[in-house]
Amino acid sequence: MDWNRVEGNWKQWTGKIKEQWADLTDEELNKIAGKREQLEGKLQERYGKAKDMVRKDVEDWLKTLH
Repeated sequence: MDWNRVEGNWKQWTGKIKEQWADLTDEELNKIAGKREQLEGKLQERYGKAKDMVRKDVEDWLKTLH
């Protein structure tokens, strides 16, 4: 799955995102509004991971989507 599909249907994907990254709040997800860079930045902040690791985590998550 490519990010454009996630971004275009952001509200539908927020549940799956919360399953993967439960520490993100609904308010944060609303502010992110489908922007991948903002999601990755928030994940870095929330989970204390390096940027390249967060990017890999998001890529791996995208591969699990149908």
